[in-house]
Amino acid sequence: MTVLIISGDADPTTNRVVRELDKRSTPVFRCDVGWFPAGLALDAVLDGSRWRGSLGTPHRAVRLEDLRSVLFRGPTGFTFEAGLSPAELRHVRLEARLGLGGVLMSLPVLWCNHPARQADAGYKPLQLAVAAQCGFLVPATMVTNDPEAVLRFTASVPHVVSKVLGVNRIDDGAVVRIAYTRFLETSDLVDLEGVRTTAHLFQEWLEKSYEVRVVAVGSALFAVAIHAHSAASRIDWRSDYEALSYSVVDLPKEVAASIRRFLEAFGLAFAAFDFVVTTDGRWRFLEANPAGQYGWLEDVVDVPISAAVADFLAGVT
Repeated sequence: MTVLIISGDADPTTNRVVRELDKRSTPVFRCDVGWFPAGLALDAVLDGSRWRGSLGTPHRAVRLEDLRSVLFRGPTGFTFEAGLSPAELRHVRLEARLGLGGVLMSLPVLWCNHPARQADAGYKPLQLAVAAQCGFLVPATMVTNDPEAVLRFTASVPHVVSKVLGVNRIDDGAVVRIAYTRFLETSDLVDLEGVRTTAHLFQEWLEKSYEVRVVAVGSALFAVAIHAHSAASRIDWRSDYEALSYSVVDLPKEVAASIRRFLEAFGLAFAAFDFVVTTDGRWRFLEANPAGQYGWLEDVVDVPISAAVADFLAGVT
C-alpha cells in the first residue's frame, strides 16, 4: 500500500517524512496540486461508493485503490496555461478544485490532515473559541476592522499585540514582507485608519517565562520549550532564531488532555500548538497550526517527530 503525499516541492518537513518512510520501505507517491492539469493527470471512475482509477505524472502513476494514507501539507495552487481570460481562469480553477479536490477528499483512507478539517482549523477565531471550549486558557482577543473598537479594547487590556490572522508572509514580486507580532505602543493608537482595510486581530500581551511548541501526531505529543534571549524574539521568536535556545519539557496532564480534545473537535491527526508559559507558571494557548513546521526542532533537540508521522502514515503502532 502506498502513501500519497500532497505538498509543495520546497517543504522541508515533507522531505523529512519521505526519508523516514523510505527507511520503512513504504511506497510513496508525492505530488503537488500545483502540477495540475499539465503535470498531473486524474483518471477516476465511480465504482459503487468509491472512486477508482489513477493519479499520475509523466513519469509514474498510482492507483487510487492502492492508497493507504495521505499526508496533506500546504500544496501550491493550480497552474493553467497562459492566455485565459479572467472569467475562463475562474471557471477552470473552480472545476479543478471541485473535480480533483472532490475525488481526493472522498478517498476512504487515513488522512494527516484531511483538507476540509485542515481548512476549518485554519480559521484562527474559530480555533480560539474551540480552544476555550477544550479547556485551554486563551488570552483576551479582538477581531475587528473598526478603529474605535481597537481603542476600546486597548483601554481595557493593559498591553496589546497585533497579529495576522493567516500567513505572515507577503510575496510582492521581488520584495518579500514579513508581518511579525507587533507590540502596540501609545503612538500606534494615534492613527488607526489602516484598520478599516480588512480584519485585524488584537490580543492581550502575556508576560512570559518561555514559550512552548507542542507537536501532536496522532496520540503522540512532543513538547519543546523555546527560550528567547533578545527583545525582538521575546515578542515574536520567529523574528530572531539566532537568539533562541531550546529544551524538551514535560507536558502538564491537563494541557495534554485539552490538546487531545482540540484534535478530536477538529478531526485532526497533526497540529503544531504554540503556548506561552507565563511568569506564574500557567500555560496559555496562542494557536494551533494544522500544517506547522517542526524540522528545526528535530535538529536542536532529540524529538523524533518525522518518525512519528511516518509511523502514523505507514500504520506502524
